[in-house]
Amino acid sequence: MSGETTSLRAEAAAGRAAERSEAAPTVSVIICAFTLERWHNLVEAVASVASQRHPADETIVVIDGNSELEERARDAFASATVLANAYSQGLSGGRRTGAEAARGEVLAFLDDDAIADPEWLEQLCAPYADPDVLGVGGLIDPLWEQPAPGWFPAEFNWVVGCTYAGMPVRRGRIRNPIGANMSVRADVLARAGTFDARLGRAPGSAALSGSAEETEFCIRASRLHPGGYWIYEPEARVQHSVPPQRATWSYFVRRCVVEGSAKAQLARYAGAAQGLQSERRYATAVLPRAVLRDLAVGLRGRREGFRRAAAIVVGLAITTAAYARGLIAIRLAARSGNPHPPPEPGSPASVDARKRDNGKVRSLS
Repeated sequence: MSGETTSLRAEAAAGRAAERSEAAPTVSVIICAFTLERWHNLVEAVASVASQRHPADETIVVIDGNSELEERARDAFASATVLANAYSQGLSGGRRTGAEAARGEVLAFLDDDAIADPEWLEQLCAPYADPDVLGVGGLIDPLWEQPAPGWFPAEFNWVVGCTYAGMPVRRGRIRNPIGANMSVRADVLARAGTFDARLGRAPGSAALSGSAEETEFCIRASRLHPGGYWIYEPEARVQHSVPPQRATWSYFVRRCVVEGSAKAQLARYAGAAQGLQSERRYATAVLPRAVLRDLAVGLRGRREGFRRAAAIVVGLAITTAAYARGLIAIRLAARSGNPHPPPEPGSPASVDARKRDNGKVRSLS
C-alpha cells in the first residue's frame, strides 16, 4: 500500500509541475550594454540566458550609443534581437527601447556584466502564478574579479550593484528589486510607464545612479495597482561581476555620494514615507548591528573588523551628507522657480499605452 501511495503522490506532483509549466508566462530577457570594455561580460550574460532550463521566449540586447559594439553584437548574437537605444542615452532609455520591442508577458532585465544561474528564469517566473504579483527580483551575488578588500562590508554590497547584508534572506514581499536582476509584468510597465531617466544611469555623465529609478518605478506601479506587490525570490540567482576598479576606496566614496543624492531626488518624486522606508530601517537597525559586530571582530585581534566598522560609519556619513545636500539643492531650486516636477502616474510614458498582442509592439509613450 505504501508503494502505491508513493507512486500516486509522485504522479500528482508531476501533474502539478506540468500545470505550472503550461501556465508559465512568456518571457523576454532584456540586456542593455554600452561599452566594448565589457564585451566578454556581455558574451557571458547572453550565453547564460541561452543556457536556461526554462528558456526565454526571446533575448533582446540593447546597445546604447556605440555603433561598433552594436555591429559586433549583431554578428555574435544570431539568436538574439539586437537594437540601438531609440531614446535618451542611459539605462532608462535602453530599457524602454527593449520593452517596446518585447513580446513576452514578463520582461526580465539582466545587467550586461551579470551571469544568470541555469534555473534563474524558472525561479524568477514562478511567483507570477499569483496574479497580484507585479514583478519579481532575485539574489545578486558579487563576482569579485580579485579578492574582495578586507575593509569592504557586506552591508554595502549595493555599492557594487549586489544584494547586501540586511536585505531579506527568504522569499517575501519587498518595496523594489535591484535592477541587475529584476522582472516585471509587461502590462504593468505599459500602464505605469517606463523608468524615469532623471533617476537613471547614463555613461560618462553626472546623472544620478543607484537603485533610485527602480525604486521610484516600483512605488509608482504599486500605487496604480492596489493590492499588487513585488516579490524577492532568492533562488533566482545571478552573479554580478565586480572589476578591480570598483573595489577601491575612491569608488566606494563616489557611489555613496551618488546614492545619497539619488535618494534626495527619490524622496521628492515618490515621497519620503515610501521612498525611504527601507533606508530608515537599514540606517537605524542594520548598520548599527554591523558596526558592533565588526568592532567585536577587531577586539578579537582581527584588524579588518575595525576597518569594516570604520567603512560603515564613514559610508553612512557620506551618504547622509549627500542626501542632505541634495534636499537643500531641491529646495533652493523650488524657491528660484525652477523645480523639477515629480512624475505623474503613468509618466514618463502615458497611461494610454497601446497593448501589444500577437506580436504587435506596445508603445510606452
